[in-house]
Amino acid sequence: MPPIKKIVMWLVVIFLVYAILTAPNEAADMFSAAWDFTVRAVSNIAEFFDSLINE
Repeated sequence: MPPIKKIVMWLVVIFLVYAILTAPNEAADMFSAAWDFTVRAVSNIAEFFDSLINE
């Protein structure tokens, strides 16, 4: 099973490099959207636990 994991990881890395080299603006937009999603998710989780503690 580990060799498959390694192969898939390399394929993902190669795809990311290809996407960045062929369309840098779109890749930056996708990264920005993913970052915004992550920040909102962490913020919402923190707000949820804060509301549990303060109530």
